[in-house]
Amino acid sequence: MLRVGVVGVGNMGFHHARVYSELAREGKVELVGVADVNFERAREVAKKFNTIPYADYKELAKEDLDAVSIAVPTSLHKQVAIEFMERGINVLVEKPIAESIESAREMIRVAKENKVILMVGHIERFNPAVIKLKESIEKGLLGEVISISAKRVGPMAIRIRDVGIIIDLGVHDIDVISYLFNDRVRKVYARAGNVKHPAGVEDHALIMLGFSNGKSGIIETNWLTPHKTRTLTAVGTEGIAYLDYIQQKLVIYNDEWEKIAKIERREPLKNEIEHFIECIKENKEPLISGEDGLHVLKVALKALESSKRDEVLEVE
Repeated sequence: MLRVGVVGVGNMGFHHARVYSELAREGKVELVGVADVNFERAREVAKKFNTIPYADYKELAKEDLDAVSIAVPTSLHKQVAIEFMERGINVLVEKPIAESIESAREMIRVAKENKVILMVGHIERFNPAVIKLKESIEKGLLGEVISISAKRVGPMAIRIRDVGIIIDLGVHDIDVISYLFNDRVRKVYARAGNVKHPAGVEDHALIMLGFSNGKSGIIETNWLTPHKTRTLTAVGTEGIAYLDYIQQKLVIYNDEWEKIAKIERREPLKNEIEHFIECIKENKEPLISGEDGLHVLKVALKALESSKRDEVLEVE
């Protein structure tokens, strides 16, 4: 049985601990402990999920773990991940992979040197509706997909102060659109600004992604909309698909029919963590590698730069 831990048990880390606790009850893992600099929070979460609290993640790292989820502020991803990877512990790090290209590359290097898995938590790839859309595209139900647009908008996120909307939310759709196209972003152009967020970070953005062969992606995202919306539209030469991330629904149309996909609703985070565990047990590459996370980060940072320079920028 795999021995696992969680570092950072705020909003997202709490749910990592919850899922591991569910898997522990199913006999799939042992949740060894949770760590947080807010020890009262760590104790509260540990009590809820019947595990041990730690104030220092380095103490948790000594507990002979097989895997760890890291859900600390982005600026701390590198130092925490490297502490575990250098001990031979597989890492699932929340998105984005890091705060800088240099930090992300260092994390990838350490993972390779220590022969451990470094998986990045771009959770929407594990949304059942996205999985079904990917299958539909591969089956040719849309013909050749030429454009994909996404809308990810909602109320103000006051608790998020270290990054803006592009890094916090835009990265989800940068990753999903790249995944659906099975391609890397070549060019990016973005408009973004701050209207209300008290930290001064951008709270609205429109991002255009250029792929090979004239294919494109468009992302609209903001923290200004009272109603939370998470949707995606894929346009192909033979049809069009409408996806709702929240409802986990997918509808595909062509000239002759309307197809409502049969989707079994399932929690994307549980899918993600089960995939992470499967990769460790079977010694296989994760669906979202460190390199994938690095590419998404490059695009997001270029989008930020583009919004400031008002220019189309190339992505390496």
